Amino acid sequence: MAHQALDEWLEGLKPLLERAEPPTLRDLSAEFMRTRGTLLGACLEALATQLHGHYQDQLKADCPGCGKCLNRKRVDPKTTTTLHGPVTLSRPYFHCRDCQIGFHPLDEALALAQEAHQYDIQEKFTRLSAKMPYHEAVEEFAELTGIKVSNHLGHETLNRIAEAATLETVIPTPEEIQQRIEAAKARPEDRPVLVVACDGAHAPTRPKGPRKGKRGKGEWKEVKGFRLYLSGADQQLTQLASWHQIQDAEAFTQDLAWVARRIPQEQVRIALLGDGAGWLWKAMTQCFPTGRCVLDYYHCAEHLYTVAKAQFEDLLELEQWVEAAASWLSLDQPDLVISWLQDMKPADAHAEEEIRKLIGYLDNNRDRLGYAKRREEGLPIGSGGIESANKYISHARLKRSGAWWLIPNGNNMLRLRCAMYNGTYARVLQRYIANRHPRHSNSGTNG
Repeated sequence: MAHQALDEWLEGLKPLLERAEPPTLRDLSAEFMRTRGTLLGACLEALATQLHGHYQDQLKADCPGCGKCLNRKRVDPKTTTTLHGPVTLSRPYFHCRDCQIGFHPLDEALALAQEAHQYDIQEKFTRLSAKMPYHEAVEEFAELTGIKVSNHLGHETLNRIAEAATLETVIPTPEEIQQRIEAAKARPEDRPVLVVACDGAHAPTRPKGPRKGKRGKGEWKEVKGFRLYLSGADQQLTQLASWHQIQDAEAFTQDLAWVARRIPQEQVRIALLGDGAGWLWKAMTQCFPTGRCVLDYYHCAEHLYTVAKAQFEDLLELEQWVEAAASWLSLDQPDLVISWLQDMKPADAHAEEEIRKLIGYLDNNRDRLGYAKRREEGLPIGSGGIESANKYISHARLKRSGAWWLIPNGNNMLRLRCAMYNGTYARVLQRYIANRHPRHSNSGTNG
């Protein structure tokens, strides 16, 4: 079959090769791209027939439910699409009346997807549609592969695969985490800094619409996320684990606690980094009790600017005050800044309120300041790590113009993007296929 397909494919090249002007390399490449499915699909079909031909000729099979020997009912042909071309297979069908089970043994032998597009297409298209709007992914996929899929099919496939993107699958294994910790060490006895950074982002959500009528009003929901990364002696960041979901503080804390149990906390020095949100500090200190709390310096500086804008009309005076206050905070002198604020004569009622809030903010976070000492210890004082994770995982895909998400679909998208960020997307695909074909649970491509 493969030889015959090759002969037919070469025959189809004759018009191009017999042109008066010889084809360029680009011409040849374009023709190969256009026609490769005919050749490679036939090769795949030939190999599948050669390796699993006994299933195609099968006359009897045992029921997977009761074990009774069954006679073949009929043969069902099926044409499927792969990245390398179409494949047509003849599949004997068996049915057990007692168990009310119908099955094709060849489907399980080949781990054949129920859908027309096979798992290789599903894997690549889902990766693409997790990075751009579905309609753009459809166009790009067709341009790159020559295979057409629909927006609807892409949306359904992504949500099916995301069901396998559980916290356990998306977060690296303890062995992988240990390897990354070892790689971050300059010397065997080193304890690299583990940064646990948490923050909230916002995503546009909407309720599920009725079959007839208008959808309900959309609203912005908080995406609570955490990122764990290592900071070694060379200041290079090593990603460990990210997880972002539209959920409440309790669920967020449970997820963080689960991940914390995968971390060998005695092998690292832990920095807990965040802004002033109470739920965030409660979760981090509960899950990492030995961690050093660090209030994000840049978030703190934003509060200084808020007060300065309310208090000063002169821009130079505003900048000078903020620079002085930020400098004293960076030198571990929060009491001096609080004293300044207490002695400040408010310009108006708005300024008075902002001054009062900043005094409370600094006082409540007094133990999370101490920036000079934390820098001496090699701990970070800025939340750039979690901010970049928020932008990549959440904002870049969920905050598209005109996009409003059902919460389950938004969380599905976030889980897959976390898997890509963590380097565990291939494992998600393996779990997805194994859930459908248990006998193939230990096979697949490692990533």
